[in-house]
Parts: sequence; C-alpha cells; structure tokens
Amino acid sequence: MVDEAPLDYRAIDDVIHGRVRLAVMAFLSGAGSADFTQLREKTGVTDGNLSANLRKLEEAGYVAIEKRFRDRRPQTICHLTDSGRVAWLSYLDRMQRMLFGGAAD
Repeated sequence: MVDEAPLDYRAIDDVIHGRVRLAVMAFLSGAGSADFTQLREKTGVTDGNLSANLRKLEEAGYVAIEKRFRDRRPQTICHLTDSGRVAWLSYLDRMQRMLFGGAAD
C-alpha cells in the first residue's frame, strides 16, 4: 500500500463521514446493536433521515438491519457488521492521522 499524505482528504470514508452516519456508527461501535427508536432518539433526526442514512450504511455492508415483531409490533434492529467495525476503526485511524499528523502511536 502506498503511504498516503497525512491530510489526504480522499482517504476519508465518505459513507461514514456523513454526520448522521457518523453518529450511528459511533453509537453502534459501543452498543453493538440498537433498535430504530433508540437510534432516532440518540441522533435526534427524523425517521426518514435515519432510514435513508441506515440504508447507505447497509448498502456499504457496515450495518445489518433485522426486522422482527415484538409484542405484535414491528421492530427494526441495527447491528454493526464485522466489516463495519473494520471500516469504523480505519476511519478513526485516518482521522487521528489527519488531526495529529501521523502521531497516532
């Protein structure tokens, strides 16, 4: 792999870097999974906005979405995937290198 310049903005994962998606990834990285309502409350966005951003994360393979019923009510559970965790850690590393000029150690 070619060593990238510390401030190479092109190396930032645009899927994660969106504000809502960044918040979702940050929450799921600690929680592992959460239901739609919990994510909506944590991020403070509308249902439609959260749905659109979850769809982008799902299409990238970063989040798995499970639909089920609980007490006869539909429930959407979002899980961080293994590739999502790898992408998240890579994103954090890239941001740290940009902010601290490679002094991530």
